[in-house]
Amino acid sequence: MLYTSTRDNSIRVESSVAIAHGISSDGGLFVPVEIPKISMDDISRLVNYSYIERAKYILSLYLTDFTEQELDYCVNGAYAEGKFSDKKVAPLHTLDDHTEILELWKGPTCAFKDMALQLLPYLLTTASAKSVPGKEIVILVATSGDTGKAALEGFKDVPNTRILVFYPDNGVSPMQKLQMTTQEGKNVGVCAIEGNFDDAQNGVKKIFTDKKVAEKLDSMGMMFSSANSINWGRLVPQIVYYVSAYCEMIEKGRIKAGDEINIVVPTGNFGNILAAYYAKEMGIPVKKLICASNANDVLTDFLKTGIYNKNRDFYTTISPSMDILISSNLERLLFILNDMEDKDIKDWMKELSETGRYQVSEKVYDRIRENFEAGSCDDKGTKATIAKVFEKTNYLCDTHTGVAVAVYDDYVSVTADITPTVIASTANPFKFSASVLDAVNPDMSKDMDEFDMVLGLHVETGAECPPQLANLKDKKPRFTECCKKEDMESVVLSMLNNK
Repeated sequence: MLYTSTRDNSIRVESSVAIAHGISSDGGLFVPVEIPKISMDDISRLVNYSYIERAKYILSLYLTDFTEQELDYCVNGAYAEGKFSDKKVAPLHTLDDHTEILELWKGPTCAFKDMALQLLPYLLTTASAKSVPGKEIVILVATSGDTGKAALEGFKDVPNTRILVFYPDNGVSPMQKLQMTTQEGKNVGVCAIEGNFDDAQNGVKKIFTDKKVAEKLDSMGMMFSSANSINWGRLVPQIVYYVSAYCEMIEKGRIKAGDEINIVVPTGNFGNILAAYYAKEMGIPVKKLICASNANDVLTDFLKTGIYNKNRDFYTTISPSMDILISSNLERLLFILNDMEDKDIKDWMKELSETGRYQVSEKVYDRIRENFEAGSCDDKGTKATIAKVFEKTNYLCDTHTGVAVAVYDDYVSVTADITPTVIASTANPFKFSASVLDAVNPDMSKDMDEFDMVLGLHVETGAECPPQLANLKDKKPRFTECCKKEDMESVVLSMLNNK
């Protein structure tokens, strides 16, 4: 299995090179030259496998330059007993007669990013030893909340790595900020920026592709890589849990092998739903991929019109991990749907950079409509959905899952489609205690601090706060710096010069 770039389809590299470098030197994203297929016989066999066994099998199809022993080491290390609070790693929770919630937040930071970021350090260190031996890997991360903590936790004290995370100062929840700023580890750094997630993401991309910065790092025996979903090593583990979810649906008797399902994903950067698309193209029978956005509904509009336009108001919402107007992983989908022809992709990305908008070809748009539905939900609707689901089923959603459920309910009301459906649940509700508490009991959170709200949410709902969140109460922040977006490069170089 070889990989190419979305902006230069003549490139051919092995997966270890794609993972070690994170992003192609031309600014494009690495994608596999072909998508491996799995049959119904394969799926029927995977039903009887554990999550770890399913992960090894799916990853072996994509990471063909990793030996069986290397994959064993990576996967067993990532999903070892005790790292996730559920033995199934990514369990399904039955919501109603035709809906299952895929709980992706059983890991150490209580967010779906753990599913990939517990594995990525193993993949990256193994890949770099194969493709760039002797280099210290510098991980740069832009986060809208959950990626930052999950990456910090995953790479904490991993030999021959450094990690620096940038987050929007006023664009994450108090719990997310506390998780990041109290992070332990000798090789970690955290810095807020004045701006939003797109500013942080653009700053990181700019540093990545700056040849002068790369030369400075090279002289120090270092090289950049990424823990964001622009890195294929972040995206490929996410494919696993959609394949696994289909197997779990069969195991629970919700479907038979070969039956179609719908998949609903709350997303801003498009990586999580892109992983579901890869699972579909591999052979998982998916009828519709339903993309759920919050008030920052640039993806909803694009999937409905074929016109991407980031020239719109930016909203800071109660689902901050989706507060994004530039969806990086969409580039991968466009490349696939454009028959892996790179010229259009380069043109569209250039238009996006220069004008803030682009329109895809009729061919690509028709293929989008074949696969995707989309909808959005604002904060008021999200809170109403959280309250409705809790009152009806006693199930407590976080603010991102609330968006997904609301969009799915709208989809069903319009289409009457009750195909068995998996809704990706991306975070524990206690990561967003203020908003979730306000949803189930409006105004209760007035004059409460973050941990009063945690207690209040427990008392009000009976749900238990995970200890890794509750134990943050008395921890003092290590990282308090906030920089302008123009100063991100100097912050990076300063950190690297202060070993």
